[in-house]
Amino acid sequence: MRIRIVDAFADRPFAGNPAGVLLLDSFPDDVWLQNVALEVNHAETAFAHPLPAGGEADWALRWFTPATEVAMCGHATLATAHVLRSTGTHEGPVRFATRSGVLIATPEEDGSITLDFPTAPLTPVEIPGDLVKALGAEPLAAYDTGPQVGDLLVELAAEEDIHALRPDIGALCEHSERGIIATARAADPAGGYDYVSRCFFPNAGIDEDPVTGSAHTALAPYWSERLGRTDLTGLQASARSGRVRTRLHGERTLLSGRAVTVIDGELLV
Repeated sequence: MRIRIVDAFADRPFAGNPAGVLLLDSFPDDVWLQNVALEVNHAETAFAHPLPAGGEADWALRWFTPATEVAMCGHATLATAHVLRSTGTHEGPVRFATRSGVLIATPEEDGSITLDFPTAPLTPVEIPGDLVKALGAEPLAAYDTGPQVGDLLVELAAEEDIHALRPDIGALCEHSERGIIATARAADPAGGYDYVSRCFFPNAGIDEDPVTGSAHTALAPYWSERLGRTDLTGLQASARSGRVRTRLHGERTLLSGRAVTVIDGELLV
């Protein structure tokens, strides 16, 4: 079967977040899916198969990290929609049936793809005393992002603090179901982005995720409230880096970006 590696939230190869994508006739057993994701060894591998016409969704979609299945993944959804579009397998908007409900990916005229995801609820929580040592920085505030995202979102004082983070990855495991979203306001409003973030997900087997679509379902409402705008651009400042355009629509968040296929090969197992 064909297997592709796609760089999502990127307009060039070797940037953004790489995801494995396999289009199947049906889902094999979970052990096989997990083994393939471990072999691919990217943050997520997406597995999709077509559904009968006339239903609420066009394709079934699941995502696996090298360690576990996850309930929501933005970049691998974008990567899957890109493969369906670039290969002519599916034209126009595509509806994915997932553990997070039906998610819609819509191709745009400029070549980007817009994802329609549920907005994460944000609940203020006390900053755990030992988080400062684990993260290597002192947050201004902390928020629980709800069960679908499963992260602790923390705001730092300045963008330079985000770039300087060198956390104790093992110690972060204690503080949320998946990991930590660290964010700060952009230092330069004219720099082309409104806020900056980095994401550390040790409980999903990912020390640092390059560009995280699901995290932006929490970052979008967080920064939209503080900046007074519903249309924003976030920079995820990992080593690969990537930008995510966000538009807040109440209970839904639109995430937009591009994708590039870098490997198109054959899985022999």
